[in-house]
Amino acid sequence: QAQLVESGGRLVQAGGSLRLSCKASTSPFSDYAIGWFRQPPGKGREFVAGISRYSSKTNYADSVKGRFTISKDYNDRMAYLQMNDLNPEDTAVYYCAAERTQSTDLVVTSDRYSYWGQGTQVTVSS
Repeated sequence: QAQLVESGGRLVQAGGSLRLSCKASTSPFSDYAIGWFRQPPGKGREFVAGISRYSSKTNYADSVKGRFTISKDYNDRMAYLQMNDLNPEDTAVYYCAAERTQSTDLVVTSDRYSYWGQGTQVTVSS
């Protein structure tokens, strides 16, 4: 059973930056595509960013393109979401997710991931 633990969420002012981290117990880490999702207050969970198992492909929601960057560190089995130029609409609980994939280029953008973290709160003040 894989475990994912997010960290890095906090209160930040609009225009600021945060880096969210996701520690994975999935092994080997390179077998898994990783996704970041978020759930704003009173709304459903939505896809934010995804990366394929070998980091060859990435995909971003239109609302975060050019501001957020997803990455993986294979040595430490970590996934990251660098978030720049934050705005209040980015306020949400952020979740990382992992899915074992055969394809080396697949980025999973739906919520059909098998493994999920507990979430980390990001609050952006105006």
